[in-house]
Amino acid sequence: MSLPESARPATAAAQALGNVDPSTGAVVPAIHPATTYGRGPDNRLLSGRLYSRADNPNYDEPEALLTHLEKGAASAVFSSGMGAATAIFTALKPGDHVLVPNVIYWAFRSWLVGWATEWGLRVQSVDMSDPAKVAACVQPGKTKLVWVETPANPTLVVSDIAAIAEVAHRGGALLGVDSTFATPVHTQPISLGADLVMHSATKYLNGHSDVIAGSVTTRALTEHWERIRTVRVQSGTVLGPFEAWLLLRGMRTLFVRVPAQSRNAQRIAEHFAGHAGIEAVLYPGLPGFPGHDVAARQMRGGFGGMLSLRVKGGAPGALAFIGKLRVWKRATSLGGVESLAEHRASIEGPQSGTPQDLVRMSVGIEDAGDLISDLEQALA
Repeated sequence: MSLPESARPATAAAQALGNVDPSTGAVVPAIHPATTYGRGPDNRLLSGRLYSRADNPNYDEPEALLTHLEKGAASAVFSSGMGAATAIFTALKPGDHVLVPNVIYWAFRSWLVGWATEWGLRVQSVDMSDPAKVAACVQPGKTKLVWVETPANPTLVVSDIAAIAEVAHRGGALLGVDSTFATPVHTQPISLGADLVMHSATKYLNGHSDVIAGSVTTRALTEHWERIRTVRVQSGTVLGPFEAWLLLRGMRTLFVRVPAQSRNAQRIAEHFAGHAGIEAVLYPGLPGFPGHDVAARQMRGGFGGMLSLRVKGGAPGALAFIGKLRVWKRATSLGGVESLAEHRASIEGPQSGTPQDLVRMSVGIEDAGDLISDLEQALA
């Protein structure tokens, strides 16, 4: 890192740690599409790199920046958020007991109750918003990982990272946190006691809806961390060089985009709280929202760009509402600069536990007045 140690996170992100290409002086890194690396006459690797699946140069800068922003010891980028999350669990051993939230990203839940359970992990769900319930489920010596998603997808349930870290560590378990919704802008789970931080980097880290990627950052260089890195290489869940380059490009505007999205989300949440057409606004930034006090302690500078609206009239009301939107895009995913709305229950299918009246909103960087006006006309 060429920046001074006193440089704040926004500066570190904007300048990608201040790195300059030593051979050309370029302030933007090159793309390295090579899959393999040469050896000298003595058969030694010229650069120390062997094969791109293990160590493409384009991984270096986004991993270094993530490690810096999360205040960790090391990071690894993956081909997707699912690749990153599943690597943490498959680095465990069959028979290990793990605790996961009742409210969790549906595709990951499907993997946990399917492949992970069949493989041999003992997966138990618990209400992660209550540390006492987590403590009651930890099996000392048997529970190897406690997994938290906060704020949770799609109901924005908030978990107390510091309190759950204490519970997990007391029982001899690691704490992993999916911090996709919060981002390093608002929360640094490692500073609160987490051992691992995962991001679906497809979302806010990239921020432009044009990259599929994931990341894991570790507090310490442990045996479990080495197993995660081995899983990445051996399973091939690696990021392409161009995707890694795009990820870094997106991260350079992280501290501009996310605060703007959070301000818009806060304004929208406040506007529609108590609205005649809305049953409830789910957003940690509202004082009446369960978990607001915890979120206020562990989230800095805002409460994120995600909120959910529970629309009156059940599923028909929610679907009619999103069908009338003109500015908001009807699409899956989140974290991009454009605002997206999605009826989660119909996307998740018949096994979904998401309320039928819930519409998940990913707030972009558009004018907040335009976003609010569009929602108003759709509710009329």
